[in-house]
Amino acid sequence: MTRSPAWWGLGVTLAIQSMVSMALLTLPVMAPEAARALGASPGLLGVYVALAYLGAMGASLAAGAATARYGAIRISQIGLLLCGLGLLLSAVPVLPVMGLGAWLIGLGYGPITPASSHLLARSTPPAQMALVFSIKQTGVPLGGLVAGALVPMTALWLGWQGALLSVAGLCLLCALGAQGLRTEFDADRQRQLPLAMGDLLSPVRLVLGQRALSLLALCSFFFSIIQLSLTTYLVTYLHETQAYSLVTAGLALSVAQAAGVVGRIAWGWVADRFLGARRTLITLAGLMVLGCVSVACLQPSMGWWLVGPALWVFGSSAIGWNGVYLSEVARQAPPGQASVATGGTLAITFLGVVLGPALFGAIASASGSFRLGYALLAVPALVCAGVLWARPATPRPT
Repeated sequence: MTRSPAWWGLGVTLAIQSMVSMALLTLPVMAPEAARALGASPGLLGVYVALAYLGAMGASLAAGAATARYGAIRISQIGLLLCGLGLLLSAVPVLPVMGLGAWLIGLGYGPITPASSHLLARSTPPAQMALVFSIKQTGVPLGGLVAGALVPMTALWLGWQGALLSVAGLCLLCALGAQGLRTEFDADRQRQLPLAMGDLLSPVRLVLGQRALSLLALCSFFFSIIQLSLTTYLVTYLHETQAYSLVTAGLALSVAQAAGVVGRIAWGWVADRFLGARRTLITLAGLMVLGCVSVACLQPSMGWWLVGPALWVFGSSAIGWNGVYLSEVARQAPPGQASVATGGTLAITFLGVVLGPALFGAIASASGSFRLGYALLAVPALVCAGVLWARPATPRPT
């Protein structure tokens, strides 16, 4: 049976993206349990996430050249194995070792999106770019949805370390399962392409040298702060401030992640058919403002008929923007350089992730509440809306 390269490639990249996303969020969704066992403050979770994305920044910069040489599937396999190793180290109850584990998870997470952009940019018709990239990027909230639904229950059953080891095993299985696809999807690899340290800066130079790409990267910096602050701290916020059980708080995170899954597909369709990428991103920024304020105002006495919609609005926007953004990066990139441009913009995206959750945790610790942190997230959302509104529409490269 003949299979469509575009949709088959989409399925492969979606599965891999979901797995590394689950790996990254495994510890955050059971942070209260792990913090109690370690006798540590939940605010240290921001440091863990920051270390992960420091690794992701460097890996994303190297991903363009590495993907061209070794192929998207091989780079994805290496990423999965690094995530698995990082999860194993995160199960060691020694904070420096756990920090090293976070960094390795980031090294594995970072190259996945540039590699998948390389594969999809070759196989996707231009008229379907936003939708296909948005569907692929549902792997991020989909992995978070699975993590929020299963990891807390697994932690109660096997302990927090057992949950980490279980997800590490899944990463290994996913890497092994991808091997049969390498011949087909890595056929364009350039085995003689040299790799040099100077290659690490070329993606950033490409992005900064093009106004459209640099403005998109700036907005992704702020959007990533909002997204990771939501996904990193929501379980802890609901558990400690709203008096939710760990399992219920995990399921609430799954609601936000499910909204992100639906949102990424829906916003990709809206961008392709109606608004275009820029106006869609402006709309998303406005919804992020509403979501930030709504979540900050949650009270323990509120029923799910109020909490659910607030989480849905926040999740659909703060988690739903990536596909539209990445499709526009791929469109604005010079021909054949989608993975390089994606890696360069993602380095700036990950910088926001490194700084955002750590700053959010510091604000929460200083104020004694997560409410102020969530309320302040509305500010960068407003900044993004203003930047995108002021940016003139730019023609897309041929």
